[in-house]
Amino acid sequence: MMQLPSDRRALVAVDLGAESCRVSLLRWVEEKAAIMLVHRFANAPRMVDGGLRWDIAMIEAGLDDGLRRCAAIAVEGVRSIAVDGWAVDYVRLDEAGRAFADPFCYRDERTVEAERLLHERIDAGRLRELTGVQLLRINTLYQLYADRLQRIPQGRWVNLPEYILSRLGGARVAEYTNATHTQMIDLHNREWSSEIFDAAQLEVANAAEVVPPGSIVGRLSGPLTELAAYRGTELIAPACHDTASAIAGIPEAGDDWAYISSGTWSLVGALSEEPQNGPMVAAENFTNLGAVGGRICFHKNVNGMWLIRQCIDAWAATGRVWAAPELVAAAEAIEKPDGLIDVDEADLLLAGKMPQRINAQRVRKGFEPLDEDAGNAPAFASLIFRSLAARYAEVLDRVAFHTGKKLKRVVVVGGGSRNKFLNQLTQDATGLKVVPGAMESSTVGNFALQLAVLEGSRDAVMGACATEVSRWAAVLVEAMEGN
Repeated sequence: MMQLPSDRRALVAVDLGAESCRVSLLRWVEEKAAIMLVHRFANAPRMVDGGLRWDIAMIEAGLDDGLRRCAAIAVEGVRSIAVDGWAVDYVRLDEAGRAFADPFCYRDERTVEAERLLHERIDAGRLRELTGVQLLRINTLYQLYADRLQRIPQGRWVNLPEYILSRLGGARVAEYTNATHTQMIDLHNREWSSEIFDAAQLEVANAAEVVPPGSIVGRLSGPLTELAAYRGTELIAPACHDTASAIAGIPEAGDDWAYISSGTWSLVGALSEEPQNGPMVAAENFTNLGAVGGRICFHKNVNGMWLIRQCIDAWAATGRVWAAPELVAAAEAIEKPDGLIDVDEADLLLAGKMPQRINAQRVRKGFEPLDEDAGNAPAFASLIFRSLAARYAEVLDRVAFHTGKKLKRVVVVGGGSRNKFLNQLTQDATGLKVVPGAMESSTVGNFALQLAVLEGSRDAVMGACATEVSRWAAVLVEAMEGN
């Protein structure tokens, strides 16, 4: 029998994505859970005054539109709203707590120099020792240091999902799973590291208080409360890092499974009860990020659907528009390429000219470049998918080694979970059973944590009770599959 909440008002989940943002509604219809995508709108950074930035006003307007649509549907009222999103990017705040400039995108190249110069002030190995976080120039730490180098006024800042919560009326907080991705949280005491702040010449006072996933941060205020549905609506910081929410949306039991959160990035790893931060782990640049229930997302960032999206955008500029499903189907008919690419090469993390970037790597490896005409897109797609699968296999092998897990299956969540060709390639490369999870697993995890907090003992649930979150995730995955 389906588990039902004591209060049947609706819930809202906001998922901020680097390519699109979503506002979803969970209602209880005829004693069953029903999840509805109410509003989705495109999102992308753009160049402004020489910097790659997000259009925060556009994001805010899109979310307000989605929340108003939810209110029109949920005549029973909305019990709570929670927000998750991509990590590392942040908003600088004015005295009123509003954004005083569009936030930089993590792909802006300004962090190349910032990373180099910061490592002159604090050794990369020491950063790793303190945080357990993989060294990536996109991390918030390097972005904040780049601000200093550019003489951008210092002041209060907050990561994007928590900014949206504060804009809606919540307290300014730094939710733990999201804060770990800044590379500024002490691995062991789970608070801001004063040593790192000092080295980067940053003020700890400008960062928000670290709170556990599932924290209730206030009640909705402002113009939206004029709508009847939003009277008394609570604001919840779920696992604000969308990957942590996505993993919370996997209702798998046991200790023999790994995950691939497949979207713009592929996050490849497994849940761990304790951080893994020995010399070998550090040398291989695995990361230890916060997860629901006090656990650790032990994984490695692997380039993902970014490669395909960038290629599709490049071909679209020539007049040939490829739909992703069409391209996947065409790639299956292509013979195995003569050699694979290193999907994690630094040059492939940058925006623009992706077919040329891939060919430049092929030439460096001694292979002939592929024809970059849009008509040859399936050959590029085949190369990318096969290279991703091979990289997944390498990483999962090391995950098993470092954690001691005897892996039998890998759950794929996110947009890539519906790529049957890539899933088959991954199963062949890893020898593990590939289990497609929820495509919108971050939405499932977001809702599951809201329900666990609202329906359970709040002191026991916040940041602690993974079992209750998993139980609700099972209900919601079943609901999504039934829709």
